[in-house]
Amino acid sequence: MRKLSEFKGKPVYVPKKGKAGAFERLGKTHRAVFSPEGTQLVGFLVSRPDIVGMVKRPDVFVALDALEPVDGGFRVTMGDAAFDDKARGRLFLDWDRCIMWDGMDTKTTAGKSLGYVGDVSFDEATGEVDAFLVGDGNMAESLVGLLSVPASMLVGYEKGYMIVTPEAAHQELTGGLAAKAGEATVRAKIEGAKAAAQAEEAVDKGSRALGRQLGKTKGMFGSFVDEFKKASK
Repeated sequence: MRKLSEFKGKPVYVPKKGKAGAFERLGKTHRAVFSPEGTQLVGFLVSRPDIVGMVKRPDVFVALDALEPVDGGFRVTMGDAAFDDKARGRLFLDWDRCIMWDGMDTKTTAGKSLGYVGDVSFDEATGEVDAFLVGDGNMAESLVGLLSVPASMLVGYEKGYMIVTPEAAHQELTGGLAAKAGEATVRAKIEGAKAAAQAEEAVDKGSRALGRQLGKTKGMFGSFVDEFKKASK
């Protein structure tokens, strides 16, 4: 299984105009997109450099099955079928109902808050989710780790929240300093990080609620295929 955090912020390359076998940089992976039922990673939104450093260009959707690992990043295969509407049609995606889980607040059907989605474990070949890794983004998370919630415990999306079964609150923690160091080391890190904890908490408050259903963000994403065709002529 791979982690979503291993795929984010990676360069993405497309075939270079007029040069067979050559590639140029399209941008970098930005947000992960999951199927409407939420249990399969279907692709990424790729952010492109601003035009002349000032004009913001919309993100491009690139399907997961069209991304081939290369030199610390990915290159796009499948041509037009890799992008935007062509990719969504090929994958039979109801785009408005697709979800970006990363950063979404999580709670159980009983209303217990668990934190928010900090990472996702998934099958690289199929995109099928193995587990959602949920934490609070502050010192507690760095010390005790993330709550590993199996995909089977996912109930769905509701009003800005990932909803999971009550059993999710009792799952094992993964990672964290406590699992990697002795008690003395952990105590030392706690003492040395008291001031940093407050700063981290402030940053964390601004980083929540990143996850959303794509239907809630209409107008944010443009079509890349026409632009890609023009540049390739």
